[in-house]
Amino acid sequence: MTTTDTPALADGPFARTVEPALLAPAAPAVPAPFVAAETAADAIELSIVMPCLNEAETLATCIDKAQGYLRRSGVVGEIIIADNGSTDGSQHIAREHGARVVDVPDKGYGAALIGGIAAASGTYVIMGDADDSYDFSDLDAFLERLRAGDELVMGNRFRGGIEPGAMPPLHKYLGNPVLSTIGRLFFRSPIRDFHCGLRGFDRAAIQSLRLQTTGMEFASEMVVKASLEGRRVSEVPTTLKKDGRSRPPHLRSWRDGWRHLRFLLIFSPRWLFLVPGTAAFAIGMLGTLFLSFGPLVVGDIGFDVASQVYLAALAAVGYQGVIFAILTKIFAQHEGFRIPRSRNFDRLERRISLESSALAGVALFLVGLVVGVVQFSVWASSGFGALHAIATVRAAIPAAVLMILGAQTVMAGMFLGVLSVGLKRR
Repeated sequence: MTTTDTPALADGPFARTVEPALLAPAAPAVPAPFVAAETAADAIELSIVMPCLNEAETLATCIDKAQGYLRRSGVVGEIIIADNGSTDGSQHIAREHGARVVDVPDKGYGAALIGGIAAASGTYVIMGDADDSYDFSDLDAFLERLRAGDELVMGNRFRGGIEPGAMPPLHKYLGNPVLSTIGRLFFRSPIRDFHCGLRGFDRAAIQSLRLQTTGMEFASEMVVKASLEGRRVSEVPTTLKKDGRSRPPHLRSWRDGWRHLRFLLIFSPRWLFLVPGTAAFAIGMLGTLFLSFGPLVVGDIGFDVASQVYLAALAAVGYQGVIFAILTKIFAQHEGFRIPRSRNFDRLERRISLESSALAGVALFLVGLVVGVVQFSVWASSGFGALHAIATVRAAIPAAVLMILGAQTVMAGMFLGVLSVGLKRR
């Protein structure tokens, strides 16, 4: 990532407004406590926010490094510890080392950060974990890009360096690469390390995204929404050290990995469900209808009733994928997630309802039912005797598919009705 040259931070306009109360004095071993009233909120350029849940082992080290950065750079800043209910005295440690503690009762990584960001006064925010895996004494690259106008600046641990043992192999070679690739593919994001915990952003710009998730997927939500809304997003190299705590981390690989993936799926119904679903439905339905008139031969390969059965199943699965994509997008928009809209989808959303879906579904079901009734009548007229199995099945398969699609359409309409009722209540 190419960065622009900026003057030394100590020579900038903020160097003249640094007040001693914000920064720890050099002589004492323990910095003076943070006193918000001594500095006007609009004079603070940088808020360093750390989520905290029982981080007594490493919290003091992280705060001291951040205090050292503020002293060295001359940046007017504050350090905020967003405490999520610590019981090991983390709050006392934070205050002793000059940080401001914000109690966040709602549990979760995302909830703690949302609370900490809301309480911040800085124009910019740099957030990072309080486990001493990130270096808070080296934040120049983040602040430089923020001052240049970037609205979200992500750290990239793969470019900056990962200390041996700092990242589990499952995360390093599978979790992070796969989820970051999905994010870049589905959301056209330039970010190659979606889940780096050290990142900086323009506070007002990020708050305007209305971030909502309370768990670990908060990390993905920030990058996804910023990318979808066309915000200026960039990356800078950063390092990752081994976790300084003696206890296991709060992160749970499979559970939190699934939560990240689930969030990405909600925001990408087009590429995950609509496109493959439409292709599967078209291939399956056309193949089923063609084979209802007789076997087909393509080159040296022949297709008959067995192929028709599998094509019918493909059509049903593809249709379900299309329905799921539509309902997922409607649900996401009703819940306040800002996902890309299109005129075609807006027109479709206005036209589909419980009633229209029910009528369309019943129509499809009746077409299939009519074919079934005709077949039954033919069978009855022959005295319920033996039928030509292949010919009978060849006609029964498309009839069954139409009845299945009709039932799926009716049920999708009912679910859409549930969504609409919930929206009206709010």
